[in-house]
Amino acid sequence: MKKNEITILGAGLIGSLMAIYLKRQGLEVSVYDKRPDPRKSPYSEAGRSINMALSDRGWRSLEQVGLKEKVLPLAIPMYGRRIHDEHGNTTLIPYGKENQAIYSISRGKFNQLLVEEGERLGAKVHFEHKCLDVDFTNNEVTFETPEGEKQFNPNVIIGADGAYSALRMSMQKQVRVNYKQEFIPHGYKELTIPATSDGEFAMDPNALHIWPRGKFMLIALPNPDKSFTCTLFLPFAGTKVCFEKILDEKDLETVFRSYFDDAYKLMPDLKTEFFKNPTAALINIECYPWVQGNSLLLGDAAHAMVPFYGQGMNCGFEDCYILNGLIEKLGTNAWDLVFEKYQKKRKPDTDAIYQLAMENFKEMRDSVGDPKFILRKKIEAKLHALYPNEWIPLYTMVTFSEMKYAEAYAQGKLQEAVMDRVMADPLITENWDKLDYEDIITQLETSKAV
Repeated sequence: MKKNEITILGAGLIGSLMAIYLKRQGLEVSVYDKRPDPRKSPYSEAGRSINMALSDRGWRSLEQVGLKEKVLPLAIPMYGRRIHDEHGNTTLIPYGKENQAIYSISRGKFNQLLVEEGERLGAKVHFEHKCLDVDFTNNEVTFETPEGEKQFNPNVIIGADGAYSALRMSMQKQVRVNYKQEFIPHGYKELTIPATSDGEFAMDPNALHIWPRGKFMLIALPNPDKSFTCTLFLPFAGTKVCFEKILDEKDLETVFRSYFDDAYKLMPDLKTEFFKNPTAALINIECYPWVQGNSLLLGDAAHAMVPFYGQGMNCGFEDCYILNGLIEKLGTNAWDLVFEKYQKKRKPDTDAIYQLAMENFKEMRDSVGDPKFILRKKIEAKLHALYPNEWIPLYTMVTFSEMKYAEAYAQGKLQEAVMDRVMADPLITENWDKLDYEDIITQLETSKAV
């Protein structure tokens, strides 16, 4: 094996981007994935993929490796959440200032672009290689392949192989790894709103559509072919509306006509898709350490999170960005030092975004349709306009800045406490535009000083 040959487990979005970074560092990179090559086989993620929401952290990573212009044609800007009430009325809540957007992007074509860019730079990508075990003493990786078992001895192993990471499982067998996984009570199912008969979008294409219904919700993100990828989030069981109780087409029609009627009218293939597409689980994973010798966990392998802040992919891309920065600073002759510094630097931030994703799930399904929530967002937007450096909405800090997630979380909690006091005024609906905004900023500054 050549010196500094890197093995990456997983040819998904994070593994492929990390391969691009490492090839640009001049390293030998081999990527192994258990799936068949999607370019050569009928294997598909259809029915299993929540559309990605690409935001500033992700764009920064892509720009650093020169891919922004190649990715832009695959992405559609979404300037806010468009909330659908049960009567078909909609309200747009902007994500940030004018022209600030997150971008809807479908996983399949995006992943293919990253794989092919890695190959163009010289990374060797091997599909149908399922990692069976990693022997950390001998730095040996065992794969199951169509030709039988194979062993390799790379200098460095990076596990970007997702929530059910084979590298992490090998670590758990051999060393002391603290590990926690939690399935939330909700699952999801992918559905579609196709383009209209005249080939246009059936709804506003520049928004993330949400049908919040308390304990459950439907969301829809636009695609370049003028369709929308929809995701239905329901409890698996135990409530009036849950996957367990939708047994036939009549049950399904009753649920959609009752709660999502405007969407139902735009979904001619709903009944076919609902019973054909799998119902998938949503998992949170925390573990630590992420390092064993010259092996490192990256992305979901280290910190899988539910998708409700739209930061899973962006966080994983930022993992690659930060790791690459440490490699540039410390070099490739001290991987143990690079990895150790990386995990200590990164863990507080992944803990913070993990927590924010869970909190945003409650907000999306319970609060976004509440007039007081919409008013709260208006007040925060005005505060940000008047005092752009003193008051930055939490969503802006997370989505439209490079601020550390942990700092954004801490700042957000201080602002939340101040806003709770503001919104407690029984006359807030009538008087919100007459508020003493300077006093609100003073309250915030005082709480920071305590």
